Amino acid sequence: MSTNQQKNNNEEEVDLGSLFIIIGQGFSKFFNFFGNIFKGIFHFVIVTILFFKKDFLKITIGGFIFGLIGFFLDFNNETTFESKMLVMPNYNSTKQLYSNIEFYNNLVIQEEYNLLEKQFNINNEEARSLHGFSIEPILDANDIVSGYNSMVLSVDTLAIKNYTIGDYGKTFTDYDYKLHEIKIISSKNKIFKKLDSVILSSITNNDFFKKLKELENLNLNRSYSLFEKNLKETDTLRKAYIKALIAESKNSSKGTSIDMGGVAKKNREIELYAIVDKLNNTLSSINNEKATKTDVINVISSFQLVGNKSGSILKSKPVMFFILGVLLVVFYLLMAQLNKFLNNYKK
Repeated sequence: MSTNQQKNNNEEEVDLGSLFIIIGQGFSKFFNFFGNIFKGIFHFVIVTILFFKKDFLKITIGGFIFGLIGFFLDFNNETTFESKMLVMPNYNSTKQLYSNIEFYNNLVIQEEYNLLEKQFNINNEEARSLHGFSIEPILDANDIVSGYNSMVLSVDTLAIKNYTIGDYGKTFTDYDYKLHEIKIISSKNKIFKKLDSVILSSITNNDFFKKLKELENLNLNRSYSLFEKNLKETDTLRKAYIKALIAESKNSSKGTSIDMGGVAKKNREIELYAIVDKLNNTLSSINNEKATKTDVINVISSFQLVGNKSGSILKSKPVMFFILGVLLVVFYLLMAQLNKFLNNYKK
């Protein structure tokens, strides 16, 4: 081997060695970086545990004192109950329903008990027991998808080409969801069933919505009758066609013949079956629509006879004040440690 070849080999070995060293240093820095992160997290957790261990008694006493304050405040407050009703409005009546619920709630806020008595046909004591009305949609992404699909089918495909479901979702409001939950809060737990009929009748007795319901149901009944008639006629035609095929097959069995139109006949038979199946599906869809469009508002679940105690344990004043007390004591202790650190830092 010549001197030049040995030199080149040595240079290649040096280059490879340097490359491996650089790669090794890179991996080492990479693992050290993540190792330092985990060490920092572990150190923070340990310091936090030590902090609470050192001042656990102070923190507990502070939370307990504030919890007692919350308990006395809550003890003097009136116990309230709540009940919910799940509804599915039709004929674009959702906005009017929201407006009515907001009106009832404003009567409560403004303490218009006389109007509440007249509105719900209840006595003054029951009117004063009402603490609030609210309504909110049941958020369901499927409502957006079905709404978009319905719109696509009802407009020109060229016009909708650049209008995506994302664009449609941006215009989707609370009123566009199918299901909505009405909630009433009262200090009486057996008043709720007296209110649901008034809330519903304020929409169902509206002349505009009643007229829309009558027209829609009339159209649905007409469509059903038309498709039912088409189904009977198509089914009769299909049965007659099958009889003709059977008769033809009997005649052809008496002698030898070559049927060049067998495939076409089979395709026609399949087409007739497909038409019958499509008509059946259409009738089923109309039936489902009639079931949901019978009333201006469909009640999925009504108010309970006896309301539930409103508010969860986490929202009760004793718990909330206890948490507030703990946070204030922790903040005070942290500020004290910071002040001590700053004083030592000056020295």
